[in-house]
Amino acid sequence: MRQSLAPFMILFAAMLWGTAGTAKAFASEVDSISMGVVRLVVGGVMLMAIAVLTKKMTFKGWPLKPLIIGGIAMALFQPFFFSAVELTGIAVGTVVSIGSAPVFSGIIEWLIFKIRPSRVWWFSTFLAITGCIILMFNTNAVTVDAAGILAGLGAGISFASFTMSNSRLVQSHDSIASVAMIFCLSALILSPFLFINDMSWLGETNGFLVALHIGLLATTLAYFLFSSGLRYVKSSTAVTLSLAEPLTASLLGVFLVGETLDSLSWVGLTMLLAGIVILVLQSRRNKRQAATV
Repeated sequence: MRQSLAPFMILFAAMLWGTAGTAKAFASEVDSISMGVVRLVVGGVMLMAIAVLTKKMTFKGWPLKPLIIGGIAMALFQPFFFSAVELTGIAVGTVVSIGSAPVFSGIIEWLIFKIRPSRVWWFSTFLAITGCIILMFNTNAVTVDAAGILAGLGAGISFASFTMSNSRLVQSHDSIASVAMIFCLSALILSPFLFINDMSWLGETNGFLVALHIGLLATTLAYFLFSSGLRYVKSSTAVTLSLAEPLTASLLGVFLVGETLDSLSWVGLTMLLAGIVILVLQSRRNKRQAATV
């Protein structure tokens, strides 16, 4: 049952991630690193607590290489992502950050793990990335900033690297334990910023609620679903499904924050959605065929 639901678990996780940029907009005075480290600390502690309480955590036998790469990748993703959103707006920043991830993921799988992506993956990813490119050139968006685009690309390769590492870990360890270990390591890497940066915003109602939302819903629940689904879905497919994040972020940016999209950008959103739907349907078809063999 969980295997057939895996693509939808990843899809719902991506939708939850798509709310993070919007939440950050309600705490615009908070710097990207501070928001990122709070997200990792809250998410890491909660995920570790869940793993320990459900007796799924073991502290032995962890392969160090994917664990360290995953921890560093997730630590880098946070400031890259929130910087991209801050510099270029929610829609464009999220689109560049997550829209570039499937390209990096497919290249890494192909070059390092010798896993050639399927034709359906190429087609759906082409549709989704084309939609992302169209969105990126939305003439009504916040001015496209070169530093913001670079930050988004940094977030994209970081997310792809995290996904690859996590997909290796969940093959030998429980999914919730794997993501808990990665997030706790990432939080440890960024923890010095808790003492360097001004964290007084956490004492304000608005800042506290934003931190709570990003930490619990957009991180703890989202990464639990993502990591659980990753056990049954290839990492390249999972990253393409994650393009539901910029789709969600773009819509929230329009309807909640007041960002505007031109008519061509709505075409981009449609292409992005089409790519995701094709990949989900193909994944379900593959599972049914495997079950009948």
